[in-house]
Amino acid sequence: MEKRELTCIGCPMGCAITVELEKGEVISVTGNTCKIGENYAKNEVTHPERTVTSTAIILGGDKPRVSVKTKSNIPKDKIGAVMKEIDAAVMKAPVHIGDVVVKNVCGTGVDVVATRNVEVK
Repeated sequence: MEKRELTCIGCPMGCAITVELEKGEVISVTGNTCKIGENYAKNEVTHPERTVTSTAIILGGDKPRVSVKTKSNIPKDKIGAVMKEIDAAVMKAPVHIGDVVVKNVCGTGVDVVATRNVEVK
């Protein structure tokens, strides 16, 4: 049996969670004070995901870059590849909050979207 110790990031409590696994299957989750912690722990040890935030280049804008994020979580092991696609993205101003900067990033089915407005210079 394998034990994994985690600090939950699902809510501000930051519970110390212990997950017991057997053959890759979650057997038990202890230490969480809410259901969010249990769900977080199960996902973290079987299919960890993250939201990625970064910036992308803007041409002709009142700012040279725009802040961006993945619209939802992506597999943790794809973060490096996702960052490379974001780094290669170049958009022309204007860009508005919610505009898609990279569609279906790395084949994940998740879009990268702008998180601020950049107007034409």
